[in-house]
Amino acid sequence: MARKTKGNKPNRKGRRKGEPQFIPIPHTMAQSDAWRSLSGGAVKVWIEIRSWYNGANNGQLSLSYGRAHKLLGMSRSTVKRAFDELIEKGFLIKRREGHWYGRLAAEYIVTDQSFDGVPATRDWQKWKPPEKPKKQKSVPRRNTNRTDGAAGVPRENPRCHESTRRPDLKVIDGAA
Repeated sequence: MARKTKGNKPNRKGRRKGEPQFIPIPHTMAQSDAWRSLSGGAVKVWIEIRSWYNGANNGQLSLSYGRAHKLLGMSRSTVKRAFDELIEKGFLIKRREGHWYGRLAAEYIVTDQSFDGVPATRDWQKWKPPEKPKKQKSVPRRNTNRTDGAAGVPRENPRCHESTRRPDLKVIDGAA
């Protein structure tokens, strides 16, 4: 007779065998202005660096530009822009600068989790999009308050002139 499987019951420690990990994105984060304004590259980098978090290593999360370039299929400059965007909008904090000669990648802190006993800062909730400047007319309207010459007298109708030639000019060699 075949042995019955336990199914998907938790073991003594409360864990399930074979259960995959997941990356939570809370509703407050997904509906924030900062998350909605992230570029696609920044979302990919955030998911990748957040996937390295195991519950105890916040502040020791490192992802070099070269490794992100290979894993995510993005150029190094796009990866750098994505990291800069994540730091600016409050999803990451750079804990330690990377060094080229020591071959050390920078270390980051994710702000949606606690770090060294300090509760999560959630800096992305404080980010606000920059205000757009008011639109100004690029070109002034034509023929409004137009004056004729140095006298400052407004024209009646600028399109109904008999001639545009100034009377003090002389025609030379038959040119009209």
